[in-house]
Amino acid sequence: MSEVRVRFAPSPTGMLHLGGLRTALYNFAFARSQGGKFILRLEDTDKKRTVEGAAEDLFNTLQLHGIKFDEGPGKGGKFKPYVQSQRLEIYNDYAMELIEKGAAYYCFCSAKRLDEIRAVQRENKEPIKYDGLCRAMDIEEAEKRVAAGESYVIRLKMPQEGSFVFYDKVRDKVEIPAQQLDDQVIVKADGFPTYHLAATVDDHLMEITHVLRGEEWLSSTPKHIFIYESLGWKPPKWVHLPLILNEDKSKLSKRHGDFSVAAFRKKGYLREALINFVALLGWHPKSDIELFSLEELCTGFSLKQIGKAGAVFDMTKLDWMNGQYLRNLDNTYIAAEAKLFFLEAGFDISDNDHYQHAVNLTRNYVSRLEELPEQAKVFWQIPELSEEGIEIMAQESSQSVCRYLVEEFTELDEWTQENVSDCVKSCMQDLELKGKQLFFPIRLALYGDTKGPDIPRLTEVWGKEKTITNLKKWIK
Repeated sequence: MSEVRVRFAPSPTGMLHLGGLRTALYNFAFARSQGGKFILRLEDTDKKRTVEGAAEDLFNTLQLHGIKFDEGPGKGGKFKPYVQSQRLEIYNDYAMELIEKGAAYYCFCSAKRLDEIRAVQRENKEPIKYDGLCRAMDIEEAEKRVAAGESYVIRLKMPQEGSFVFYDKVRDKVEIPAQQLDDQVIVKADGFPTYHLAATVDDHLMEITHVLRGEEWLSSTPKHIFIYESLGWKPPKWVHLPLILNEDKSKLSKRHGDFSVAAFRKKGYLREALINFVALLGWHPKSDIELFSLEELCTGFSLKQIGKAGAVFDMTKLDWMNGQYLRNLDNTYIAAEAKLFFLEAGFDISDNDHYQHAVNLTRNYVSRLEELPEQAKVFWQIPELSEEGIEIMAQESSQSVCRYLVEEFTELDEWTQENVSDCVKSCMQDLELKGKQLFFPIRLALYGDTKGPDIPRLTEVWGKEKTITNLKKWIK
């Protein structure tokens, strides 16, 4: 078997979408599982829709999530350049070859005429496709019109009878009748190729063995196969990934800004959680384990485990998964990831020990990094209580607890969780209090809520002086 070579070939027409991240991830994981190569190619021939900064976002996002390409822009490789706008002469040569072989033709129809054709077809509820007016034009006449400077596009001359039959690694046998297919434009009026020509030519020249891409390209595959066959090339193996669906089962739009990877990062989702979650949108591991690293995914990845059915984007599951990583990854890493959220919220985090303690204590109670500042704000200010909390603190038992602990804490020479715990136990025994009467006033004074982290851990974050200050505030 020849070396596995796969590619991720996005267009810089917007920030990288979670669906694009999944396509890149599956290609990368498959390449690594087979000891093959993962190629990045920038398909930037649609200049009207190109978004400034989109290419940089793509490179940064892949790097951030550990998806490293073996060949591509900025890295090179034996098939460079890997940016399509730098390969126009190559596509033009193959477009001319397709015309010479009778597999493509010049089309001179105006945009106005094409709009009129489509309007009639929509009205008659017919398939929207080119009517073939220029299809039978004599090549000499067409070349004269080209030489005269008349505007044109180049279209594929698709077969009009029979069916295209091909095999897909996910869907097995696929058959599409030729009559459903349009004479696709492969070179636009501006001289730039469309995806159908450029991707097919590049996949062949770059020796791509497997094409892993979204299900939306399934219906276009016959056009690509036709180009392969017309040029005498062997097609790659096809792998069309299932759609990603909203919770209402509608298709997740790749142009929806809220579903860009950058948008999810801004909401405080960790890269580890996004990779893990996206991997499960259509791929099913052999075991029931739901949490795994990128390395573990690459080791166990197989095309056989990709399903046909659309994968529902479950936000509840993503929040759960992100929460699991927040709780279990190293606290220093979580604190570093959360810094921007604290700074944007106006927190002074110059005391790194205090900041690290606060993050460590509150990360168990949130699902996203952006929720941490609100959860941890009590460690930068004396907690404000609700009316119910004030009523609890006014009770004589609460007053006794505060007075007792202020005295005991003041006498401590070493401020440790163990010593604090001993003081709380002494308070319980000496005042003969337990349960709500003991713990509610302590938590309210130190955290602002009756529910929260363990008391010794709370005091560790506040430190001795601030802990005593917070307790004193509520003593009448």
